Amino acid sequence: MNPGNFKKVAELQAMDVRPANNSLLSGGQPVVLRGLVKAWPLVEKANEGPHVACEYLMRFYQGRPFPLITADPEIRGRFFYRDDMSGVNFQRTPVTLDVGIQRLLATIDHANPSSVYIQSLPVSEYLPGFAALHGMSLLDSSITPRIWIGNALTVQTHFDLLKNVACVVAGKRRFILFPPEQLPNLYIGPLDFTLSGPPVSMVSLHEPDFEKYPRFRIALEHAQIAELQSGDALYIPYAWWHHVESLSTFNILVNYWWNDVRPNMPPFDSLLHALAAIRELPEGERKVWRTMFDYFVFRTDDNPLSHLSPEHRGLMGDLTPQRISEIKTILQRSLQR
Repeated sequence: MNPGNFKKVAELQAMDVRPANNSLLSGGQPVVLRGLVKAWPLVEKANEGPHVACEYLMRFYQGRPFPLITADPEIRGRFFYRDDMSGVNFQRTPVTLDVGIQRLLATIDHANPSSVYIQSLPVSEYLPGFAALHGMSLLDSSITPRIWIGNALTVQTHFDLLKNVACVVAGKRRFILFPPEQLPNLYIGPLDFTLSGPPVSMVSLHEPDFEKYPRFRIALEHAQIAELQSGDALYIPYAWWHHVESLSTFNILVNYWWNDVRPNMPPFDSLLHALAAIRELPEGERKVWRTMFDYFVFRTDDNPLSHLSPEHRGLMGDLTPQRISEIKTILQRSLQR
């Protein structure tokens, strides 16, 4: 893979970013926000060195243990499945933050270090007081951050069903992004056996096997790249696939996940339900249900029930709390058969 061949993600300087910039964070394209968090205290501490940054973080820590992710040097920092898909190539071990940081700092000067990863800790639970000193003016204060700390690591191409502002606090990171419509060209792994929640692409971005994954060439034609320094941030739109590389021996990222509208039910559950209910039907019947979904769910024909008065639209009417409750009751009865 030659990163120079990819289209660069659009950029804005921090001075051009306004608080509550809803148009920026509601768009369908990623945006680099240069220098957005360069004034954060932790960014300034990280610029003094890893030990200074870690000492600062420990001021907020209250002792709650978390699962530390580690792996042998042989994986070269790429968390993935074992070759035979019998498991994953890393381990999770409960530790306290001081122990995790000590293990991480011990790897910095090694030529071939083990992988150490402190993954997705909600700062409100693990570092109370941190968020108050590290504000995000673009977002509502109810959206709370998470922190990620590790050495030189690769997070396999995946997506999140959330919007995301990812802030690089220490080190350098490279993001390779693919729009959601590239799903058919990314060769997705199991939905129910994942590395850490969302499904991932099975293709190695650095060593793609084009004989096994030929359509990945098409995905690469649509890839976008962003390389971030300490103090920079990246807006990742809803469901955009992203491959993340921590390029330094010590890295910290703080991110914010949110949805503008909270779904009444988890959309991913609807996919699983449809897999069981529709996928094995004859082709002609699947086409019928595709039309049904387009009409009633995706509303490709505007409002499908506009010819009926609101009181006669039944469960297909406005999704009031009462109707959501009724739908859940029907589904529960159906799933118990």
